[in-house]
Amino acid sequence: MKLKQLDGLIAFWKVAHYKGFSAAAAELEVSPSALSQAIRQLEARLGVRLLHRSTRSVSLTEAGEAYLARVGPALGQVIEAGEELNVMQGRPAGVLRINAARVSIAMVLQQRLAGFLREFPHVQIELTNDEGFIDIVERGFDAGIRMGESVQKDMVAVPMGGPVTMAVVASPEYLKRVPAPQHPDDLQHHNCIRFRFASTGAIYKWEFEVEGRAVEYEIQGGLTISDTLFNLDAALEGVGLAYTYEQLAKPYIQAKRLTRVLTKFSPTFPGFYLYYPSRHDQPTKLKALIAFIGRG
Repeated sequence: MKLKQLDGLIAFWKVAHYKGFSAAAAELEVSPSALSQAIRQLEARLGVRLLHRSTRSVSLTEAGEAYLARVGPALGQVIEAGEELNVMQGRPAGVLRINAARVSIAMVLQQRLAGFLREFPHVQIELTNDEGFIDIVERGFDAGIRMGESVQKDMVAVPMGGPVTMAVVASPEYLKRVPAPQHPDDLQHHNCIRFRFASTGAIYKWEFEVEGRAVEYEIQGGLTISDTLFNLDAALEGVGLAYTYEQLAKPYIQAKRLTRVLTKFSPTFPGFYLYYPSRHDQPTKLKALIAFIGRG
C-alpha cells in the first residue's frame, strides 16, 4: 500500500492515539514499517520531528503535541463525517476488531456472527483469539468479550447470553480408577486439569459455593493448559477432572461420555460481556454490533 500525504497525517494521528505502531498499523491494515515510513516522510515535509521512538515506546515531541492539537480535531471530523454518511445510508462499514477468549467465542459469539454479517454486509469482523487479559485500547481493538468479572471497571459492558454455571466433570474411565469427590476438599486426592493465565502466569483456582460462601481451591494435577476449551478434550481422554462450563459439558454428559461431580457446590456467574471504551464517538460499526446483541 502506498501512503499519500493524507495517509501520513492519519498515520501520525493513529500512532499518537495508540502510543505505538503495532495497534495503529493493525487498524489501518498496513505494516508497522510502512506506517513508520509515512510518518518520517511527514516529518521531512514539515521539517520537525513529531515522535520520540525507542525499542519499547513511542511518545510525542513538543512539536508533535502542538501539531496533534491542531490536526487531530480536524481529522476526527473527517472520520466522523464519513461515519455520519454511513448512518444516513443505513450502512455501517469498515473493519470491526474484536478480542475474545476462545471459550467466549464458542459460547456467545459464534452463533451470532453469521446473522450479523448478513445484516451488515459492509462490516468486516477481525476476530482475535486471546486467552489473556489485555488492554483493548492499547492494542487497537474496538471491543472485547470476557467474563464479567474480568472486564476493566472503566469499560462499558453489555451482557451476552446470561448467567453461566460451572461444572466439574471426568470420564467414567477416570472415575473407575479414582473414587468421585464428594466435597471440594477431596480434590487434593485427584488429578485436576489446571489452567494457567497467559497474561500473568498464575494458575486458576477452582471456585465453589461451600456453605453459602465462595471458596477458592488450589488444585494439583499432571496437566496444565492455557486453552479454556482443551480441558474438555483432556477429560474425555481420561486425564482427570476438568472445571468447565455446564453449557459446554452438557452434550457429553447426556451422551454418558463425561460424568458430572460436585454438582451442589457448582457456582453460577453473571456470564460473558461485550465491552468497549466509554467514548461519545463510537463508530457506527460498533454501534451496530451493540444493537444486534441487544436484540438477543
